[in-house]
Amino acid sequence: MKRYRIVFVGRVQGVGFRFKSMEIARRLGLTGYVFNDYDGTVVMEVQGKVDRIEDLCQGLQEDRFIRIDKIFKTEMDLNKDEKGFTIGN
Repeated sequence: MKRYRIVFVGRVQGVGFRFKSMEIARRLGLTGYVFNDYDGTVVMEVQGKVDRIEDLCQGLQEDRFIRIDKIFKTEMDLNKDEKGFTIGN
């Protein structure tokens, strides 16, 4: 189990990115949240098995409306109290 803060850069706002993230993350059994940042990026904190987190990122890159130019990933401490995956503010 790992937890990452991931910042996505590209055409990631206004294209259903957060909803797609939530759909895939829930299907994969991941926890965390995703939100639009003021600078045009999308920020996600996600926790679960590493291969499933990679599947989430791959699934987002395959969406025809989303274009991810860069991904910045930072490992974080696990949040053992987190129960699901949501869309934040």
